[in-house]
Amino acid sequence: MGENKNKDLFGGSFVKMAAILAAAGLIVRFIGFLYRLPLTNMIGDEGNGIYAAGYNIYNFFLIMSSAGLPVAISKMVSKRIAFEEYKNVKKVFTTSMIATGVLSFICAILMVLIANGISFMWHSKWSFLEDSYKYKFWYDSIWCLYTLAPTIFIVSIMAVFRGFFQGFNTTVPTALSQLIEQIFNAIFSVYLAYVLVKFGVEFGAAGGTAGTGIGAVSGLIVLFIFYIKSRKSRKEIFSLDKGNYKIESRKSIVIELFKIAIPMITGTAIFSMTNFVDMVMVNSRLAAAGFNSEAIQSLYGQLNGKYVTLTTMPVSISTAIATAVIPSITVSMAKKDMAVVKSKVDTALRVTMLISIPAAAGLGALGSQILKMLFPNYSDGGVLISVGSFSVIFLALSQISTGVLQGIGKVKTPAYNALWGALTKIPVNYVLIAIPQINVVGAVISTTVCYIVCSILNFRALIRATNTKPDYVGMLIKPSISAIFMSIAAIAAYYGIMYIIPSNTFATIMAILFAMVVYFVVMALIKGFREEDLKMIPAGNKLINVLRKFNRI
Repeated sequence: MGENKNKDLFGGSFVKMAAILAAAGLIVRFIGFLYRLPLTNMIGDEGNGIYAAGYNIYNFFLIMSSAGLPVAISKMVSKRIAFEEYKNVKKVFTTSMIATGVLSFICAILMVLIANGISFMWHSKWSFLEDSYKYKFWYDSIWCLYTLAPTIFIVSIMAVFRGFFQGFNTTVPTALSQLIEQIFNAIFSVYLAYVLVKFGVEFGAAGGTAGTGIGAVSGLIVLFIFYIKSRKSRKEIFSLDKGNYKIESRKSIVIELFKIAIPMITGTAIFSMTNFVDMVMVNSRLAAAGFNSEAIQSLYGQLNGKYVTLTTMPVSISTAIATAVIPSITVSMAKKDMAVVKSKVDTALRVTMLISIPAAAGLGALGSQILKMLFPNYSDGGVLISVGSFSVIFLALSQISTGVLQGIGKVKTPAYNALWGALTKIPVNYVLIAIPQINVVGAVISTTVCYIVCSILNFRALIRATNTKPDYVGMLIKPSISAIFMSIAAIAAYYGIMYIIPSNTFATIMAILFAMVVYFVVMALIKGFREEDLKMIPAGNKLINVLRKFNRI
């Protein structure tokens, strides 16, 4: 009775949770694109490089303070809900809030101290800064660090709320808070960058990062409102407490929390360290190849402001599925229902590839054209998108396999696999970036290699742990066939339209729309869609109705 009531009051199925997060994730990514357009056109590739340098340091400390917490808390909460231990559910929430608050506050202070240290070393002319043009972006990024430091604390508190709600099988608070957070982030990032860029590009970049903090505050307010409004529902559920169980101590909860979270933090930190590897090696190896300071900052800005931004957008779907699948699979594992676990794993893998493969193909076909459309004043870097588009598939596979492994309790495995992936990146970076003709494309290639290694190792571990026999035809072959036809159609449509109407923006948009239609039609013809898969993506039910009319599902 308790489980059914919980589902009615708070959430829904794994499919519903994933669909809600996927829709929100796509909108959030789209808003992110919209505000990065004027921001990039104001601060340029150089400003993007400064922005990225500060943001990568912030992201590392954010990972140290909160990465893995939503997952860990959702696992802990959902497991206790499954056994109706509601007093322990409340204690998990309050204990997690205290532990996270303390840790994130320490990380925020450390970030300020690092900014002060960079400033001191720069003005003191330390010996390793003699060749200063290699390291100037570090000094320019200290203003970003100052504006981002308080955000660490705010985002970490949000992580606790989101994990708590996800444990109750609802992603609505997470989704809505992400939307509000991104809207405020977009508005204030652009506005503050516009106001401050007149004082220098480094201050314009800092204005962009300041918007991140304002967005985080708005997202936290939304989550707090949800928490207050759902108090009555929680009381009704908590009244079903079975009572005959041991009340856990705060110490045991903290130990369990970090026992789950630390491997996740480690794995995420390793991936984050690849950004540090790029930040250091791109600068040093490009300098070794003969590039000057301005060229280095611009190329680094293209790498982070364009390649990373564009290639991570399609992955929002797999991120949503991974977030939804963890508490869902945790409950199924607790009940030892392996048939349900295998079904969820198979569906999650198939939907991830259904989105990621055509997205990668589209970016590969129209990378330069998309950049020219989005960043008319700074359109360089198309080769990064075309070469790196392949990484979308393996990043998505890595994320979803990580989510499944964490859901079934194999939290250390993704961390080890991420380490192997990161280790392969370093030698590839070292060799390729220093070749002038390849330059920063070497970082894109090494990132792809990193994701390939990580995803293959994760995938192998997932199959062994769950005994799942993946639907390779539905997961890989059919989407790949459709994506090939789609890519050919996209290129043909672009150049055909350009011949008639010589407008890159118009031709690119129309080519993308035409390519999407071709992908859908080919997938329908070869019966590549499944009803349970389409329910997990935005507008999935409408697509199901269309396919049913033509007997294609």
